[in-house]
Amino acid sequence: MKHFLQQLFKDKNGEFSLREMAIALFILVIIVSWISQQFFRLPVPEFMFYSFVSLVGAGCFGYSIEKKTNS
Repeated sequence: MKHFLQQLFKDKNGEFSLREMAIALFILVIIVSWISQQFFRLPVPEFMFYSFVSLVGAGCFGYSIEKKTNS
């Protein structure tokens, strides 16, 4: 499990990336906000939900245009 999490937060160069960590955090926030809205009837403002989803999309787009560096 530890090895899986370490691999999850690495970029295309095999180094730890804060972007992947932030995307994972935003996905966790999206899931928690959805669960709180659906099951506990806690209101979550729509603009917050959309902004987190947009940040995840921007992070995925940034990963897709990132090039592997040759050293």
